[in-house]
Amino acid sequence: MQGKIIRALEERRAQIRARWEALLRIEKVTTPLANPDTLVFGLDQSLDEIFAMLHQPPSHIADKDAPSETSPSPWRAYFRAGEQALLETLVLTQSEMQTLDPAARDTSFGKLKQVINNLTQREIGAWAAICQQPDKPRRARETKKPASAQAAAERARQGRTPSAPDS
Repeated sequence: MQGKIIRALEERRAQIRARWEALLRIEKVTTPLANPDTLVFGLDQSLDEIFAMLHQPPSHIADKDAPSETSPSPWRAYFRAGEQALLETLVLTQSEMQTLDPAARDTSFGKLKQVINNLTQREIGAWAAICQQPDKPRRARETKKPASAQAAAERARQGRTPSAPDS
């Protein structure tokens, strides 16, 4: 992507952020963690990462598969809104550049989509890894032995104090 296009996008960062937030707020909330009031706190960091990745040469950005749509993730709506805000701004920016050749225009569009896709895939993958841990810790109330509650009830019925040993 040409440096002048990246700089033009960076100059419109506040507009991109505002549009991203507006689009995020009209997305359907699919999980409790997909609440826009929660997700907006990540916009600045996501924009920082996107602009940093745009400055990298194409060979340093590995292509990743498109995110799987099988599991719910709060990141789907988040990055869908971000992609729309960024691509809208890119198209408007390019339309103002009279001398931009079509190949550079297409390359910029493709690279921006690649960067957003890679970031989306990374975040959805990390989310899925957290949610699908087979040995996740159990809640405290689940780790109590049910026999201890039953033993206390049995002692109470028999008139023994909780500190009295079972015989």
